[in-house]
Amino acid sequence: MSLTIFGTSRSRALRVLWMASELGLAFEHHPLDWRDCRQNAQYRLINPAGTIPSISDDGFVLAESLAINLYLAQKAGMLWPEGMKDQALASQWTLWVATAIESAYTQWASHTYWLPEAARDASLAASAAAEMRDPLDHLESALARSEWLVGAAFSVADLNVASVISTVRRFEREKRPHLMNWLDRCCARPAFQHAVKLP
Repeated sequence: MSLTIFGTSRSRALRVLWMASELGLAFEHHPLDWRDCRQNAQYRLINPAGTIPSISDDGFVLAESLAINLYLAQKAGMLWPEGMKDQALASQWTLWVATAIESAYTQWASHTYWLPEAARDASLAASAAAEMRDPLDHLESALARSEWLVGAAFSVADLNVASVISTVRRFEREKRPHLMNWLDRCCARPAFQHAVKLP
């Protein structure tokens, strides 16, 4: 497989770099940031939307980090659950994190520590925090019942959810011990540690 990953690890491309590292895939990495990709005519020939991340897998181009991860796991036959029901659950968790929490989480993180202090708005951080609580409580309940989100082992479901909320450990840590333990275990994995060090 000739795999190329476009996007810096300081973007949503980290999710794909983590997955590729978990799967032991050889890949070429072009660490474009969002400014590069929007102004780069050559990149827009690959991904007309001009967004990162995207991949080219033997000429097959795919965008959207979480969709890419589902594709790579299924193609490799690793981190992809066995059985239709568990596969559906992996898709469910992936869609859940994208729709139920990512927007609020991004707003909270931006106005808590990502943006320069002068650009932060405490009221936006507070409203995002309030929006995050129910979804995070739902995740805490799921992880109180099981060590991993789908089945008995780490899977694409865990990677996709953890990759979206990897720094949520800074948020009300003591209130969700099962979630925080799970997130610590996910982020301690060698593949994650390798991916975050990439450009």
